[in-house]
Amino acid sequence: MKIGVFDSGVGGLTVLSELRRLYPSVDLIYLGDTARVPYGNRSKETIVRYSLECASFFAKLGIELLVVACNSASACALDDLRRALSIPVFGVIEPGVKMALELAKEGPIGVIGTRATISSGVYRRLLQSAGKEVFEKSCPLFVPLVEEGLFNGPIAKAVVEMYLSDLKQSKIKAIILACTHYPLLKSAIQDFLGLEVSIVDSALATALDIKEFIKPEGSSNLELFFTDIPAHLERIVSTILQRPVEIKRALCDGRS
Repeated sequence: MKIGVFDSGVGGLTVLSELRRLYPSVDLIYLGDTARVPYGNRSKETIVRYSLECASFFAKLGIELLVVACNSASACALDDLRRALSIPVFGVIEPGVKMALELAKEGPIGVIGTRATISSGVYRRLLQSAGKEVFEKSCPLFVPLVEEGLFNGPIAKAVVEMYLSDLKQSKIKAIILACTHYPLLKSAIQDFLGLEVSIVDSALATALDIKEFIKPEGSSNLELFFTDIPAHLERIVSTILQRPVEIKRALCDGRS
């Protein structure tokens, strides 16, 4: 089975890692749109256009299932992608919400994400429909931190404190990392919020969500494509996947 995974940059590799761990006998193709990262500061119309261009890239490679490992694209473009493709298309939002509700049966839930994801209101609507009090915060500097490989250290800690101080005072019981870049800052976030706050990583939740659609009949191939390859990219990708990698270039209009 051949599965496609796409994100605006390297953050979706957190989802890819869980897919490889849970389903070792499938072929995986990853596309990071690093030429246009981050999506979270774009308009909905632009995010939809970028997402459809990434989908056209995958369609030519014959994938059988697409995982949209990008919260901004999941919030803004999932319906458009499902209309454009004749294969199952999964996002990362509903699995993360489900896991948060399981972990925080009492008390409010926090949500952090890009401007596009937070302004879409999708997490708030889903959580409030389950009777939850919700506190949201957009954290636009988190994605550039991750793209630069600044997962820990004084800069990451300072930015985490700047964004999350209000949420910490809200006595949340769980926080949804509503961007697949954010799990790479999990250590800094947990240190600041404390162990009493459960952190919801939608990467694992999403990988579990597609289980019934998996056909374990592949050669375990992994291909990594990016629309731009800056000098530091291979090092960051290798760090996230914890293995040496070969990366390839893909053009933004879907031609490889």
